[in-house]
Amino acid sequence: MSSPISQLLSASPLDWQAVLDAVVADFSGATGTLHRLDPTDGLLKIVAHRGIPPQLIPVIGTIPVGKGIAGVAAERREPVELCNLQQDLGGVAKEGARATNVQGSLAVPCLDGEELRGTLGVGLSVPHDFTEEEMERLMALGRDVAVKL
Repeated sequence: MSSPISQLLSASPLDWQAVLDAVVADFSGATGTLHRLDPTDGLLKIVAHRGIPPQLIPVIGTIPVGKGIAGVAAERREPVELCNLQQDLGGVAKEGARATNVQGSLAVPCLDGEELRGTLGVGLSVPHDFTEEEMERLMALGRDVAVKL
């Protein structure tokens, strides 16, 4: 875990917005989302967001597992990547996702061992094929976040 994010995750009280902002910055991103899995209804609920247009907040506030990029990452328990969200929704993103103006997009599950705790996502303002190293780096951050979610 990178040092600034590690420090943020060990702070009390924990500032989820600062954690997400550090993750987005680590990926030179334009947008980011952090959702927590609500055990009472099984839905992903927004904890923090960065760069999301106000009209999309109600749409991404609660996401069913299996729907959209974050929901599919949660369902598959693996990274979901789109090189250019503006050109190809990849069969997982919803049409409204284009309103973010994000191009390269990556969402990962936040796993505490085998237990799904939420999802973490970053979006870039340019098309981008995420490398295996980048996907593993975000997965590792997702694991670190999951312990605290």
